[in-house]
Amino acid sequence: MQEGINKIINSKSKTFFAFCFCFIAGVGTFSFTENPNVAFYIYIFLFAVLFFLILSWHEKIYRFCLLCCLFFTMGALRFCLNLPSISPQNINYYNGTKMEITGYVASEPDIGISDAKYIIKIKQCGDGTIVCPKNISGKVLMATPLYPQYQYGDELKIKCALQDPKNSLDGTFNYKNYLADRGVRSICSGPAVLSAVSGSDGSVLMKKILWFKTIVGGRLNKLWPEPNSSLMAGLLYGSKSTLPKEISDNFNRTGVSHIIAVSGFNVSVIVSFLLSILIFSGLYRRQAFWVAVFGIVLFVFFSGVTGSVVRAAIMGTIVLTGQYLGRLSKIGNTLVFTAALMALLNPYVLVWDASFQLSFLATAGLVYLSPLINSRLAKMKIPEFILENLSTTMGAIAATLPLILFQFGRLSIVAPLVNVLILWLLPWLMLFGFLALVLSFAIFPLGQVMAWLTGLGLNYVIIIVNWFGNQSWSALDFQIPLWAMLMLYSIIIYTYVKKNKSSAFGGRL
Repeated sequence: MQEGINKIINSKSKTFFAFCFCFIAGVGTFSFTENPNVAFYIYIFLFAVLFFLILSWHEKIYRFCLLCCLFFTMGALRFCLNLPSISPQNINYYNGTKMEITGYVASEPDIGISDAKYIIKIKQCGDGTIVCPKNISGKVLMATPLYPQYQYGDELKIKCALQDPKNSLDGTFNYKNYLADRGVRSICSGPAVLSAVSGSDGSVLMKKILWFKTIVGGRLNKLWPEPNSSLMAGLLYGSKSTLPKEISDNFNRTGVSHIIAVSGFNVSVIVSFLLSILIFSGLYRRQAFWVAVFGIVLFVFFSGVTGSVVRAAIMGTIVLTGQYLGRLSKIGNTLVFTAALMALLNPYVLVWDASFQLSFLATAGLVYLSPLINSRLAKMKIPEFILENLSTTMGAIAATLPLILFQFGRLSIVAPLVNVLILWLLPWLMLFGFLALVLSFAIFPLGQVMAWLTGLGLNYVIIIVNWFGNQSWSALDFQIPLWAMLMLYSIIIYTYVKKNKSSAFGGRL
C-alpha cells in the first residue's frame, strides 16, 4: 500500500486526480444529509486536519493522506453550506401556510401535453396577517392547466398553499432533493393566478434566446408534420415534451431516449460521430474540430443555456478535445476536474441530478471503454465506420447501464442494435435539419425541399424505434439496488484497470 501511495505522490497527474476524487467523495458522502447543523462538526474536523497537517508537513505520506482528508472535508462542507437555513428570509420557512406570493417565471416553462410547470422566483409574499421580509428569497414550483400559458420573465401574483416537496411513497425517488438541485424547496399547491404582467422581469439575453427558440419551434412545425417536427426539435435542442406518448415510450424502451434529451449522453455520442463523419468527408482534423465546436455552441444557445445543457456541452467538448488531440484515453484528469468543478458550483448535481450522472458516465465510457471494445471488435474485421459506430455506442451503454437499471429500472434488450441502426444517421439529420431551417428563413420553398429529404431520415428513425419498441421482448422491467449498482461499477473499473495497468485513471492530458 505504501508503494502505491508513493507512486501517486511522485506523479503530479495522479496526485491531482486523487485530490479531485476526494473532494467529489466528500460531496457525495454528505449528499444524503438534510441537517445544516452538521456543518459545525465538519468545521471542527477541518481544524483538526489542518492542525495535524501543519505538524506532519515534512512527512510525504502523512502530508498526502491529510491533504486527501482536507479535500474530502471541503467537499462535505461545500454540500452542507448549500443546505437551507430555516429563516423568515427563505420562502420555505412558510411551507404549510396559504400565502399570496409575487414573483416571476425564472426558467423556461415545462409545457407538457396536459399541464404546464413553472419555477417562480419570489419577490414578495404575505397572507394578510404575515408580511414577508423585503429581502425574501427562494423559488417555488407551480403546476397549472395548459392554458393560459406564461413565459420566462412574466411577473405573476399567485395565491396558493405552500408545501414541502414529497418523495415517492416507495422511497425510490427523492423528489425533494431533485427539486433542490434546481433551487426549489416549496411547492405551490392549488395555485390561483390573480394577475400577470408580461415580460417585466428576468434576463434580457435569456428572453432573446427563448424568443428565438419559439420562432425556431414554429418554423419546424411548418417544415415537418408531427411527430417529425418534435423529433427534429429533440435532435436540435433537446425538446421532447411534444412527442406523442407512445413514441416517447418507445424511445425509452429501445434505449435511445438520449438522442432527444439534453444530456452529455447524446452530446458525447453525436459529437463523436460528427467528428468522424467530418474527417471522413475530407476535412482535416483541425477543421473538423472547429466545425464540431461551433455545433456545440449552437446546441447550447438553442437549448436555452440551462445548467443541464451547459454540463452536457462540457462533457461533449471533453470527448471532442480528446479525439482532436488523438489522446482520448489520456483526459481522465480533465474529466474528474470538470466533475469536481460542477459539484463545487452546485453540490446537488452529484447525487440528485440524473442528467449530470448520465453525462459524466457516458463521457467516461467513450473515453475509457470504447477503445477497449474497439480493440476487441477490430479482430472481427468489421468495416472501419461500423466499428467506430459500434464501439462508441457500446462504450456509452456499458458505462450508463448500471445507473439506468438503478435509477429507472428498465433493461432494454435491443438498445445496442437500435443505437447502431440509427446513431450513424443522427449527425446527418442534425446537419440537414439545420440547413433546412436556415434555408426556410431565406427561401422557404428551398427549405421545404431540404426538409423533405431530411424527413426520409426522420421517418426511418421513427419506424425503427416504433418497430422494436412495440415488441414485447424489447425491454424488461428490472431494477437493481444500490449495492448491485456499485458492484457492477466495481467490476467495470477492475476490468479496465486490469487491462490498462500502465495508464489506469491518472493519465496525463
